[in-house]
Amino acid sequence: MFSGIIEELGRVRSITPVGEALRLCVTAAEVSQGVKVSDSVAVNGVCLTVTDVSPQTVSFDVIPETLSKTSLGQLEPGSPVNLERALCVGDRLGGHFVQGHVDATGEVINVYTEGEWYMITVRAPEEVRPYLIPHGSISMDGVSLTVARLSGDEFTVALIPHTLKLTNLGDKKPGDLVNLEGDMIGKYVLTLIRESGFRLVPES
Repeated sequence: MFSGIIEELGRVRSITPVGEALRLCVTAAEVSQGVKVSDSVAVNGVCLTVTDVSPQTVSFDVIPETLSKTSLGQLEPGSPVNLERALCVGDRLGGHFVQGHVDATGEVINVYTEGEWYMITVRAPEEVRPYLIPHGSISMDGVSLTVARLSGDEFTVALIPHTLKLTNLGDKKPGDLVNLEGDMIGKYVLTLIRESGFRLVPES
């Protein structure tokens, strides 16, 4: 379990094919000091298991299923990646509950500034749309964000300078893919409503 509060902006050091999988080695001076083999780390919002660790790097094996559902297969040596270690019991939850189980990738449609804010508009795939609500939570590349605007299959988030400094979201451009995970509580609520047979009737 994660919170969507990024601890470190790492860099891909190497990517090595292992059969149909990939071995991903990331330079992470801070995170490497606080993890051990078999720990969980969110890499661009994807929960991965640590397979090797050194004083400056952390390595992971990324299986084909993960590659097919996330943007990790598009990483290259030097790519910046958002890193967060799993929460400890008693930690402050500054963002929202993030599992690291990406629902789908979304496409960046527009990037612009509006006053002091840096805005990113993303086209959300069908798997994510039911969990989007105005001012609700969304995990984008592992970053806990608030939906500022929602229109059809597109949503917009506003980023403050602090988020731009500590994450890779400031590097996004139209056409880029981002890993999206809908709010876990929203998923449970929607599932319970559907399984109960309760119908939501639109207001007249």
